[in-house]
Amino acid sequence: MLKIRHYLLLNLIIFFYLITTVPAVAAQVAETEGFVPLSGLETVFSNFLGFVAGLAGIFAFLAIIVGGFKYITAEGDPKATASARATVTWAILGLVALILAWLFLQFIGVFSGIDVTIFKIPQ
Repeated sequence: MLKIRHYLLLNLIIFFYLITTVPAVAAQVAETEGFVPLSGLETVFSNFLGFVAGLAGIFAFLAIIVGGFKYITAEGDPKATASARATVTWAILGLVALILAWLFLQFIGVFSGIDVTIFKIPQ
């Protein structure tokens, strides 16, 4: 039952995200001779990456909270304590990996002069 709730919540989040971004993207995209220009794809991809990165950060933060709650309620049980520590450890490692990926892209941008955090298709 809990998996169904998580699945429904994730679908609801994605649904509301698409409702708010698709009309904005559609308003920005102008048809050229029956074809949509690549700038529409750039906008969709950029919005999607921003959404996924934000969602990953939220999930990592929630995993830290869940791991802390599991640790508090472990009541000295070695298996439960180890499970809680593993949850917190992996959540922190995921958050660190996310931050390091962003810092790496910023580092590339500073030294190369090319802003790699902005998705742009050359025309």
